[in-house]
Amino acid sequence: QVQLVESGGGSVQAGGSLRLSCRASRVDWYMGWFRQAPGKEREGVAIINKDGSTTVARSVKGRFTISKDTAEHTLYLQMNSLKSEDSAVYYCVTDRINFYSALNGGTWYPANVDYWGQGTQVTVSS
Repeated sequence: QVQLVESGGGSVQAGGSLRLSCRASRVDWYMGWFRQAPGKEREGVAIINKDGSTTVARSVKGRFTISKDTAEHTLYLQMNSLKSEDSAVYYCVTDRINFYSALNGGTWYPANVDYWGQGTQVTVSS
């Protein structure tokens, strides 16, 4: 059983920054972040592959950065220049199977993900 525990969510004004952390029981699989706002579908935000390469969604490109500290077993999501539309519950995820494809402009596959954290709320006020 893989355990994922997120922290770092909170409330911030538009233009501000937050860093989410995810303490994981293993960090050698594909790891990433999804988010879900009320009334909306779950949305892929960022992924770090087994080889360390990263991809972020077009909606957050240039503002969000995903990284991993293997020694600390921790995944991070640095979020800068936050907008009100970034408000959502953010979930840390991991799986041995890839959950992102660069085809067709980029497609996320949340159904491929077996392991999800409990989620952390991010609220951005304008």
